[in-house]
Amino acid sequence: MTALRLKTNDVHEVHADGAHILFHIPSTSLFELDEVGGAVLSLFRDRPQVEPDDIRASFEGRFAAPEVIDTIQGLLTLGILEDAACASAPLEALVPERHPLTNLVLNVTTGCNLGCTYCYKEDLTTPMAAKTMALDDARRSVDLLLAESQDRERVSLVFFGGEPLTNMPLIRAVTDYAEQAAEAVGKGIDFSLTTNATLLTPEISSWLDAHRFGLTVSMDGYRELHDKNRKTIGGKGTYDVVARNVRDLLGRYRSRPIGARVTLTAGVVDVVGIHRHLRDELGFYEVGFAPATSTDLAMFSLDDDETGEVFRAFRFLGQEYVDAAIRGENTGFANMRTLLKTLAEGARKSVPCGAGLGLLSVDAGGKINLCHRFTGSEMGTFGDIHSGIDRTALNGFIRQAATRTSNPANGCSSCRVRHICAGGCYHESHAKFGDALHPVYHVCDSIRDWVDFGISSYARLQRENPGFLQSHVQFQTEFLQ
Repeated sequence: MTALRLKTNDVHEVHADGAHILFHIPSTSLFELDEVGGAVLSLFRDRPQVEPDDIRASFEGRFAAPEVIDTIQGLLTLGILEDAACASAPLEALVPERHPLTNLVLNVTTGCNLGCTYCYKEDLTTPMAAKTMALDDARRSVDLLLAESQDRERVSLVFFGGEPLTNMPLIRAVTDYAEQAAEAVGKGIDFSLTTNATLLTPEISSWLDAHRFGLTVSMDGYRELHDKNRKTIGGKGTYDVVARNVRDLLGRYRSRPIGARVTLTAGVVDVVGIHRHLRDELGFYEVGFAPATSTDLAMFSLDDDETGEVFRAFRFLGQEYVDAAIRGENTGFANMRTLLKTLAEGARKSVPCGAGLGLLSVDAGGKINLCHRFTGSEMGTFGDIHSGIDRTALNGFIRQAATRTSNPANGCSSCRVRHICAGGCYHESHAKFGDALHPVYHVCDSIRDWVDFGISSYARLQRENPGFLQSHVQFQTEFLQ
């Protein structure tokens, strides 16, 4: 055996509830170490390189030689150990030239009947002055989705705005067309919609239920906090009408669980109180939180103290989630489910999300955007529904994005969560730095701590109730941002 060394940028250890967890950073896989594994890793961690004589001197008489050899061989197989005389090159991200398109967001209108103070939509306007998507363009968008989905059996169509319910006639017509078009080519199609709930009626709710829409309601908590930012165009709070419509919706909806999406802005950080109200009092199945750590309007961004407060509350609710999961119960904290799902899948991410790969967005004028958050922004587009997807431009962007975690010029290359975060949200980077590919350094510490908490929680669930991970963590609700 030659001298070996530990690839410190590829391994992270978490100690929790008596367990010693090895996080294999390149693959985002988790391994529980026994006493031998912990001792071997400790030896390599404490020395720049380890000779065979070092191994004999450290473990002879402590552990059986075959156990030590098997452990070292396992670490070599994982790529955590390497020949000290060789410098391994980082793995290059593989970016497919033509990834199947499975999720398409239709921005059916730029209009909204509310005047939420923190709204990121740069082209947002009132319904009367709105740009609305033409039916022919919406149909072409559906055709594009089905054609670009390749061999995928199911696709998803998302209606977004503005407030999409201000263009309900288009939603009805497109849904009918999409169902028939998908059936004609032998594919299944799912629909989803994010709404402020002010325009919901019993008839609309029943129609959405009949077509099995996945619904997310934008709601920021109890009256005091919700009305702080989510106002009518005339400046009045909207809590009362939203709460009334939500109660009716939840009372009649049967096809799919309904989630709430909360935007956490300056002064709106009572995460626990918001969760209690939306989940326990109103009855949402899940509640997901989106901290506004960088927005186009800086006055609404969380400062460092508020960001810390939010993530402390996340850990509190996360601990409640795990304690309940051990008992086979679900508290509906969506952020924790998403974190556990990420760890359970062990997917190595080279880009932060599916934007530009499995997901694209079409704006009211038919232009193709990276995702729904970029519609109306200064970010360039990637083709249109008439000429198709500009694969050259899109692939160029994705290739640049995929190098963020391996580029030694930025901090991502040595970060332990680089294949979970993958540099962070494109739109958040664009809003804060004017560059969609700039890493989101301002929340790195919070994200790392949150992932460590998730690792310890995942290990505990695997020991005490692994069935919960299969039965609950796989539940799919997209909280569009």
